[in-house]
Amino acid sequence: MTTPAHIAKHLRELHVGGNTTGNNLRDAVSDVSWKQATLKIGSFNTIAVLVFHVNYYVSAVLKVVQGGPLDAHDSLSFDLQPIRDENDWHTLVAKCLGDAEALATLLEQMPEERLWETFVKEAYGTYYRNLHGVIEHTYYHLGQIAILKKLLKDQGA
Repeated sequence: MTTPAHIAKHLRELHVGGNTTGNNLRDAVSDVSWKQATLKIGSFNTIAVLVFHVNYYVSAVLKVVQGGPLDAHDSLSFDLQPIRDENDWHTLVAKCLGDAEALATLLEQMPEERLWETFVKEAYGTYYRNLHGVIEHTYYHLGQIAILKKLLKDQGA
């Protein structure tokens, strides 16, 4: 298996399961209703905002891997449109999982040498750095989602 294929496997397992942590995004949000996903607890981001946020960066990297420009801005990465019902929530989750799968599929086809090429511009480092960065970033927020779910349960939400 090539290194890009290993990265694809890691990304896929993070999103839908099978990794060594036993935690993944799909399972973490599978029992979360849209009301729970949008319920604000203190100053924390909502679960829905965190799902949007992690997908924002996966989607940005996906576009670059597809050959498009990098069109992402940190200042917009939390700008979730209102979730008004269960359908909106399921659409957000499906986009998140779908974009991760699309990226994983492309990574499986990526030549090994591309990992060491510059990702858009020198300041961003290599493809390897950015792909692992997206995975690390998602795991970070997956932990936040797990804590928020416990807080919601403690509040009876």
